[in-house]
Amino acid sequence: MKTQSPFLNYISDYMLVRQYSLRTINTYLKWIASYIHFHKKRHPASMGNNEVVSYLDYLVLTKNVAPKTQATALNALVFLYKHIIKNELCLDLTFIRSKRQPKLPIVMTPEEVKVLMSHLSKRYYLIAGLMYGSGLRLMEAVQLRVQDIDFDYKSIRIWNGKGNKNRIVTLATELIPLLRNQIAQVDEYLQLDSHNEQYAGVWMPHALAKKYPAANTSLGWQYLFPSHQLSTDPETGEIRRHHFHQTGVRKAIKKAVRMAKLTKLITPHTLRHSFATHLLQSGADIRTVQSQLGHSDVKTTQIYTHVLQQGANGVISPFSRL
Repeated sequence: MKTQSPFLNYISDYMLVRQYSLRTINTYLKWIASYIHFHKKRHPASMGNNEVVSYLDYLVLTKNVAPKTQATALNALVFLYKHIIKNELCLDLTFIRSKRQPKLPIVMTPEEVKVLMSHLSKRYYLIAGLMYGSGLRLMEAVQLRVQDIDFDYKSIRIWNGKGNKNRIVTLATELIPLLRNQIAQVDEYLQLDSHNEQYAGVWMPHALAKKYPAANTSLGWQYLFPSHQLSTDPETGEIRRHHFHQTGVRKAIKKAVRMAKLTKLITPHTLRHSFATHLLQSGADIRTVQSQLGHSDVKTTQIYTHVLQQGANGVISPFSRL
């Protein structure tokens, strides 16, 4: 978390105290550092609206970033000037807005998913199965808690997903035995950790930590995919057991792709793309898929219909009639 810059360290500490997520902190620090370096390491306090505009223009004209990427950079700078510099930016900044079209998603066939899964190690098979079987984002999967799995209704509760939205998604029946075994392993870790005098329990959201002070050592609140090793909480310095790191999952899937000799550019998110496309292919309506994915706008979900439309809107090529 700590950087070489005292200024960035101050921002990091400011955000930690105010209970921003580590992911948000890292993202904002990255964009703020990039902004400072773009302007040859000038202090942000000596800059303002004009420098922010020129930086946002640079992201589009030189880096060709996507609209969401540019928006994230802007959010980081708005935070910087509002909360750190105490000099808010103009509300109507006139910068060049990114119009880069989103890429069509890469989707595996069911057979490709099956082959990929067969080459995953036991440690990563279940988490990949949940990403494909329930359409989870990588971070949603690694941050699952034991109590988020509802065996009775064969569903999974996703808390504070992208955009801080909650949703309920389907659970593949075939994964239930593996999930029960995984929870038994989590319980073993918990029993082991409970004999460690330094163990401070699993990390809890701050409001819940105060409301339920003993919950951090209960089975339900433990991460479903706990790390093999204890680690130090960067915020408090306490000893905890964190969840799988997303980098490990990415590496495992990359290795499985190579072993399976798949030629498509496959990442963990490809499993989510494949989930959505295969749901539509099986007859699910677009609104159902939108709900499962947690999309605010159905237009975001409709991109998967393009994958199913062979050619352009299902048009048969004249070459096929020769």
